[in-house]
Amino acid sequence: MTRKTCIVTAALAPTLWLATEVTAQQYPGKTVTIIVVAAPGSSPDVIARAIGQKMNEAWRQPVVIDNRTGAGAVVGTEMVAKSAADGYTLLLHTASHAIAPSMYKLPYDTLRSFAPISMVAYVPNMLVVHPTLPVKNVNELIALAKTKPRALNYSSGGNGTPSHLAGELFKSLAHVDIPHIPYKGSPPAMTALLSGETTMMFSPIPIALPHVKTGKLKVLGVTTAKRSKLVPELPTIAETGLAGYEVTQWYALQAPAGTPVEILTKLNEEVRRILSLPDIVERLSTQGAEPAPGTPAFLETHVRTEVAKWAKVVKASGAQVD
Repeated sequence: MTRKTCIVTAALAPTLWLATEVTAQQYPGKTVTIIVVAAPGSSPDVIARAIGQKMNEAWRQPVVIDNRTGAGAVVGTEMVAKSAADGYTLLLHTASHAIAPSMYKLPYDTLRSFAPISMVAYVPNMLVVHPTLPVKNVNELIALAKTKPRALNYSSGGNGTPSHLAGELFKSLAHVDIPHIPYKGSPPAMTALLSGETTMMFSPIPIALPHVKTGKLKVLGVTTAKRSKLVPELPTIAETGLAGYEVTQWYALQAPAGTPVEILTKLNEEVRRILSLPDIVERLSTQGAEPAPGTPAFLETHVRTEVAKWAKVVKASGAQVD
């Protein structure tokens, strides 16, 4: 770089900084689209719409929720990765975002194509079994599985889903052989368990809890590292016999890589404000979710950790998509 170029660059620096600052102050000046990689009516969709409504009220700008499903959430995620880095196209994704690199050949880089905004929510899963299964806790389940290899099986919402890999991690840590039976979504997987077609499932709390309350299922524990605030009376799987086991379904908000830091900061502050509102906390609880606001740095670290974790599970289990 020549001396003349250095002088010009230095002279332009305050102007560039001012332009970025003005852009952040004016943001948002038009419609913001949040792409949700889940179907309408699902927990991620309900939570995204609740957040979008509060953003609309605060900013007086439209916030549109665009549901884009398909290929393990890759379709919608790719759209955001290739969108302009101006804060007007955002991505609300789930834990599948961290699983996808190990299951698909992706048209984007999970760690480099996105700028973190904030974690949004945690959704604990619970390990439920058919009521005829003669076990009362995780220790007894593991003992039964070891006594009768392949006699048990577990249903999930499909190959490569969090509920599938939750089972693979369980099998790996417990050293048991429990065949996996994939279905096209959590509802049919739950139907199979209720009918006795399968014997166990790692299910989102909202899907399983009603059946637990009516005695149609038995719950052995929650999959999270700590007890859930939604069902604090239930022990964790780690507490009841499988040390080190932890699986958390999570939702997070990201933007395309290169989005100005000032806009990311503004978005982060808004998300954290919204997640502290009592009516939003209540709305999340109806979806079995707990608010989990955090810094962009925390989300970035979390995604990296999850990508590495699930890569090991997928490799060890040989899990493949259909």
